Amino acid sequence: MPQEPKKSRVYYGTFLGVFTPSILTIFGAIMYLRFGWVVGNAGVFSTLLIVVLANIITLITAFSVSSLATSMRVGVGGAYYLISRSLGLEVGGAIGLPLYLSQTISLTLYSYALAETVRFAWPSAPLMPFAALFVVLVTILASKSTQLMLKAQVVILVAVGLSIISLFAGANWGAPLQATGSTYSAAPGGFWEVFAVFFPAVTGILTGLGLSGDLKDPERSLPIGTLSAVGVGFAIYLIIPYALALHGNRNDLIENPMVWLDIAHARFLIVPGLILAIFSSAIGSVLAAPRTLQALAEDSIIPWFLAKTVDGEPKLAIRVSGAVALAAVLLGDLNSVAIAVTLFFLTTYGMINVVVALEEMVGNPSFRPRFHMAWPYALGAALACFAVMFLIHPVASLMAITVEVLLYLGLSRRTLTAAWGDMRAGIHMAAARWLLLRQRFFKSHPRNWRPHILVFTPDVEKNLIVIRAAMAFSQNRGIVTVATLLTEEQEPTLSKLSERTRVNQEILERNGLHAFCEVDVVSDLGSGMLTVAQANGIAGLQSNTIVLGWPEHQKLVSTVRIMRKLDQLGKSLLIMRLKEGNLPKPRRIDLWWSGREDNGDLMLLLAYLLTLGKDWRHAQIHLKTIAESTEDGKHRKASLKQMAQETRIAAHPEVIVHEPGASVPTIIQEHSQDAALVMLGLGIPEPGQADRYAKNLEALVEKLPSVVLVRNSGAFRGELL
Repeated sequence: MPQEPKKSRVYYGTFLGVFTPSILTIFGAIMYLRFGWVVGNAGVFSTLLIVVLANIITLITAFSVSSLATSMRVGVGGAYYLISRSLGLEVGGAIGLPLYLSQTISLTLYSYALAETVRFAWPSAPLMPFAALFVVLVTILASKSTQLMLKAQVVILVAVGLSIISLFAGANWGAPLQATGSTYSAAPGGFWEVFAVFFPAVTGILTGLGLSGDLKDPERSLPIGTLSAVGVGFAIYLIIPYALALHGNRNDLIENPMVWLDIAHARFLIVPGLILAIFSSAIGSVLAAPRTLQALAEDSIIPWFLAKTVDGEPKLAIRVSGAVALAAVLLGDLNSVAIAVTLFFLTTYGMINVVVALEEMVGNPSFRPRFHMAWPYALGAALACFAVMFLIHPVASLMAITVEVLLYLGLSRRTLTAAWGDMRAGIHMAAARWLLLRQRFFKSHPRNWRPHILVFTPDVEKNLIVIRAAMAFSQNRGIVTVATLLTEEQEPTLSKLSERTRVNQEILERNGLHAFCEVDVVSDLGSGMLTVAQANGIAGLQSNTIVLGWPEHQKLVSTVRIMRKLDQLGKSLLIMRLKEGNLPKPRRIDLWWSGREDNGDLMLLLAYLLTLGKDWRHAQIHLKTIAESTEDGKHRKASLKQMAQETRIAAHPEVIVHEPGASVPTIIQEHSQDAALVMLGLGIPEPGQADRYAKNLEALVEKLPSVVLVRNSGAFRGELL
C-alpha cells in the first residue's frame, strides 16, 4: 500500500497551484519557437483562425473542468480523477493511461525545445542527446521539491511577461502586414498539420488540473485558476500573430526559431524568458504526470507500488515518468513530438467534455455544480476534439481510439451475451437485464440516491394534482409508480384488475405523466399499504418514498399509525395537501427547518429538484427556522447559510425569533401565508397519540397554502451531498 507522508503535507492556493503552472505551460516552447513558423506557413489570418479554434476547444473544456470541479471533491489525478469518478474506473483507466503518456511526452517536447535553444549558442549541437540530458535533469530537480519548483515559477512568470512586452514594444505597429496569405511551404499537411504543431500551446489547463490533489481548495481554485489562465493566454495569443506578421521576411519566420530576437525591443529579455518558460513547462509536465500515475495505481489499474509517496510526493512515479519521457526522445524532433502530444490531449479534452455532457443529460440529483455547462456545448466540444484528431492524422487517431477501446475492454473483462427473438426487443432486453444485474454490485451511496416514488391513490383521475407533484419532485431522475389498492370486499377479478390498470395508465399518458401503474388487492388498506410498499420495485430500484394525498381525518389517523412501520422499513413519507388554482408569482418555497428529526435534508433536496422543472424554475427556496433568542438566531442563520453553500443549492436562510406567547403553528402560518408551497417535517408520535397528532396536523395546515409534510426515513438521513 502507498506510504504515508513522513511530514506535514504542503497544499497550494489558486495562484501558485493552478494559475501559474497553467499559464506558464501556455506561454512555453510553442509560443517562442513555433509561433513564427505557424504565422509563416499559415499567414496571419489563418493563424488567428487556428488560435481561435484551439482556444474555443480549450475554453469549453475549461468550463467543463470547472463544472466537474465544483460538483465533487477533486482528488489526486486531475483529469483522470474527474473522468473515472463519473464514468467508472474502466473508462477512466482507458483514458488515464493515454493521458499519462501525453503528460509524460510533454516533458520530451519541452526538452527538445530546450535543446533547440542550445543551438542558438552552438548551432551544430545534437538535438537528441541534449533533449535526453534535459529530461534527466528536469526529472531530478522535480523529484527534489515540488514546493520549490512551484515557488520558482513566480520569478519565471515575471521573466516571461517581460519578454512578451519586449516583443510588443519592438514590433513596428505602423508597418503593413507581410505574412497575410498561406503557403504551407514547410507543412505538407497544410492547415491541420500547423494546427497540430500549435495546439500544445493551449494545453496548460491539464497542468494545473494535474495538481488537483495538492490544492487547499480545489473546488474554488480549479475554476478560477483554469479560466483565468485560458483567458489571459487567449488574449495574448490574439496579439502575437500581428506582431510577428509585421516582420518582413516570411522565410525567416519559418526557418528561424529565434525570430523573436529580430523583433524584440530588448533582445536580452527574450532568451531568459524562453529558457525559463520552457523549463517551467517541463517542470509542470513532470509534476502532473506522476500524479496521474499515482492515481491510477491507487485505483489498482496499474501496480500499487507506483502510488508510493515520500513526504507526500510520488517520488517513484516521478522517476518512472522521467524514464518514459527519456524513451520518447526517440520520436525525433519537436514537431513530431508536438503532433503526438496534440492527439493524446485531444482525446482527454474530448472525454472531459463527454463526462460533463452525460452528467448534464443524465441529471443525477447529486450533480449540482456551482458552474453549469450546457450539455450541447460540452458535447459539441467533444465532437470537435475527435473531428480535429482525424483531420490532423486519421490513421494515428484511429490507432489511438482503438488502443483506448482495447484498454477499456481489458479493464472491464466483460462480454455481452447474445439475445434471440426480435432484434430490437432482444437488444433492449439484454441491455436491461445486464444493467439490472450490474446494479447489484454497486454499493448504495448518497451521491446515487434518486427519488423512486410510490403514490397511493384510490382514484387517479381525482388525484392528478398529487401525481403531478410527485413527478415534479422526481424530475425524471427516478421511477414513479401510481398504486391503487382494492380490498377483498370489492371482489376484484383478474380481468377487472387488468382493466383498471389499463384505464389508469391511459389517464396518466393522456395528461403527459410518464409513470408506472399497478392495482393491488389487499385485505386491509393500512396493512396493505405496508405490504405493497415493501414489495414495490426490482433489483435495487425499490421505491424509497411514499406519497399520499390529503386524507379525511380517520385515514390520516391510520397513516400516522403506520408511519413508524414505514420509518423502520426505510420508506420516506410525503403527505400532500395541495390547492388548485394559480400559484403566486414570484413563487416561493418555504422550508421549515428544525433539525431535530433529520427531515430537512430530504426537504431541501426535493425543493431543489422541484425548481428544476419549468413550472418552478425561478422559484426561491427559503430556509426558515425558529430561534429562541437573537443570539441563537445568528448561529442558526450562519449554519443554514453554510449548509446551502456546501450543498450548492440556492436557498435563502431566514430566522424568526420566538416571541413569548406565540405558538409555533401560529408563527408558521403567519410567515408562510404568501408562499406557493410550504414544506414541513413530520415527527413520529408516541403510541396512543395518533388521533391527537392528526388533529394538530389538520389545524396546522388548515390556514396554510399548499403543504407537503415530509418524513425522511431513508438510509442516508443527515448526509445530503
